[in-house]
Amino acid sequence: TCRVGRAVFGTVAMVRDLIESGESLLLMGRPGVGKTTALREIARVIADDLQKRVVVIDTSNEIAGDGDIPHPAIGRARRMQVVRPEYQHQVMIEAVENHMPEVIVIDEIGTELETHAARTIAERGVQLVATAHGNSLANLIKNPTLSDLVGGIQSVTLGDEEARRRRSQKTVLERASAPTFPIAVEINSRSRWSIHTDVAATVDSILRGQPPRTQERELGNDGSFHLIEEKHINPALRKPSPSTKSLKQTAPTISENQRKHPSFNNTNNDLSPQSENGHHPLNIFCCGISHQLVDEAIRRHQWPARWVDELNEADVVLSIRKGLGQKQSIRNEAKNFQLPILVIKSNSLHQIERAIERLLSRRASLLPNSSRPSNGDQEDTLAALEECRLAIEKIVIPLGRPVELLPRSKSVLKMQAELVTRYQLRSDVLGRPDQERLRVYPH
Repeated sequence: TCRVGRAVFGTVAMVRDLIESGESLLLMGRPGVGKTTALREIARVIADDLQKRVVVIDTSNEIAGDGDIPHPAIGRARRMQVVRPEYQHQVMIEAVENHMPEVIVIDEIGTELETHAARTIAERGVQLVATAHGNSLANLIKNPTLSDLVGGIQSVTLGDEEARRRRSQKTVLERASAPTFPIAVEINSRSRWSIHTDVAATVDSILRGQPPRTQERELGNDGSFHLIEEKHINPALRKPSPSTKSLKQTAPTISENQRKHPSFNNTNNDLSPQSENGHHPLNIFCCGISHQLVDEAIRRHQWPARWVDELNEADVVLSIRKGLGQKQSIRNEAKNFQLPILVIKSNSLHQIERAIERLLSRRASLLPNSSRPSNGDQEDTLAALEECRLAIEKIVIPLGRPVELLPRSKSVLKMQAELVTRYQLRSDVLGRPDQERLRVYPH
């Protein structure tokens, strides 16, 4: 492969204020979006304009070229070539120990050793500017090799009172430490970047199922950039899917005089979300679901739906797989009101949009006397098995601690017990008949 390195001037304007702050900066984006090009310009500006000692760790010779003399694109920055890619972490440490840099520029941090070396460099007071494998911050959190760059994640067991206050299960994921890079940039395109000015707060929000606050910047034709209003963005859903776009164009809007509790027409077999008398909002009761995400999904597509606080006002219950397990009373009340229950895998904007789209498109099946949709049962069963698998692989086997799972039906408990047997572990069924749950024991 023959690479042509280009020096594109002006791209650093998007993040110049962040660079001058002295905080470490992490660039992310898909291949070919311009991460390495931006890295060259950043190295040149820091070395020439800010007059700092910059060392470029050039592993694949993509930043300063494959020659004895570094490419002029990096200005007065010094270049340290790496003999073999697996030695990159050693060269990173050597640069700090022997060359007194103020800033180190690294392209493509991709291994655990390089991640540890980056943390070591940051703890010594050296500013880091690097790129990493990953399209967004959410991808980086899920990557066990690179998650330490943004603080890492760990499993924490909460007390009963704290779990009730958070309305979550007792074992939750939390950020393990301070992030190596306090600032992260997602390069969506060459002219539009998303800035996370506080990576620690962003990671905490994502782990709690809340949308992070992201700053959008767009580069103009004259080389200057302008801010797009800060907004909550789910990193897993930057662009609506084609099916979502078509729904957005055809979905009806809701007027203020239609904000009353609707009743479904039992004789209406039309799959569209409107009845013969006009548009009626679908009242959704959320269990373990963020109201802000529901509002954003409804507002984005102008769907005739809204969330309500009371079960007696709802037409359907929308819950994550762990929500109803923590609140058995809500499940019982939903049965008393004969409300259908739809269970989704996670509290994310993408999952909520799919759920509301399904509810609206199958409105004829959401009658007051209907039972839970078969797809909901299947998702609930899959969620129970996934919960069992994660408990075994994250807690029981590595930590040697027993774990109690959420209450399930007898058929699901049987499948969970079979899964435990495959891991050569032992389990017992505990609790009252209406609260039976599985306890998994270590070896």
